[in-house]
Amino acid sequence: MQFNLNKLTGYQSVKTIDMHTEGEPLRIILAGYPEIIGDTILAKRQYVTQHLDHLRKFLMYEPRGHADMYGALITTPCTPNADFGILFMHNEGYSSMCGHGILAVASLAVETQAIELNKNKGYIGIDTPAGLIKAYVKEHEKTTQISFDNVPAFVEVTNQTIFVEGIGNVSFDIAYGGAYYVFVDADKISVSCTPENQLQLINLGRTIKNLVAKQYQVKHPVEQDLSFIYGTIFYSNKTTDAKSHSRHVCIFADGEVDRSPTGTGVSARIALLNHQQLVELGTPITIESIVSSKMTVSATQSLDYHDIQAVIPRVSGRSYITGIHEFLLNQQDIFPQGFLLR
Repeated sequence: MQFNLNKLTGYQSVKTIDMHTEGEPLRIILAGYPEIIGDTILAKRQYVTQHLDHLRKFLMYEPRGHADMYGALITTPCTPNADFGILFMHNEGYSSMCGHGILAVASLAVETQAIELNKNKGYIGIDTPAGLIKAYVKEHEKTTQISFDNVPAFVEVTNQTIFVEGIGNVSFDIAYGGAYYVFVDADKISVSCTPENQLQLINLGRTIKNLVAKQYQVKHPVEQDLSFIYGTIFYSNKTTDAKSHSRHVCIFADGEVDRSPTGTGVSARIALLNHQQLVELGTPITIESIVSSKMTVSATQSLDYHDIQAVIPRVSGRSYITGIHEFLLNQQDIFPQGFLLR
């Protein structure tokens, strides 16, 4: 039987290309959004939050997405050194920065020749709510390696304690790598960072994030819009590869589980490790995810960032195209903005 798709008229259409970076999905929006208004990337984020959030839910929520879906909306550039901008979205709203998203979109831009690499500039400039990101491309005979220099990463607080029911006192640190994360040593609280334990990780990650947010108010030195705790990262020395430094499980937004080691998370972690004098500048380490995929991160330089000691993280990882999609909305659809189940 052959279906005549030309008969499908009157539908709203949004076209995307889906990718994954080290296992973490990314839905890149190609067409179907109206013009994104705003002179800055933060103004654009505010605009889509106030006026176009129904489209985020349409693409992120079931039945078209799922509770762990992640998205990227490409915008026009807002700063002189940017080639384009990105707004990142998830099940709860919009994030400030996304490392796996940067790697995926930069990889796609190179593979589709959307950007002619400027040999003089030497990087792909990407506006994000956290700041300008520089992505670098190294083309080998059969592979293309993508890395990026993140915004300044720094430590907020260390050696703090909260009481978690069922666990007891839990020590934590807070660090920023494009977003603020609460870091917890999973080995010290006997929590396994494995796929089989994801439900405990989700519940505990949510609880810790909410408890810490009530106890400690982070304040970004430049942008008030960035002053919120994005997620909890459990780290463990129990790795599947002996060459890996550690394993990360990031629980972010409304209980999403990052399948990758988390680009902004490894950025914050390298700032924390450098602050603790455990990893020197220029020393790369490899961090595993809950599904044993890997990202490499190093602190390339230190700097004074608005009177805060910070580092510039360089992150690399692998991204792959998984599909090209056209999502349709029938005006009589009983779930025009979808729903979420976990």
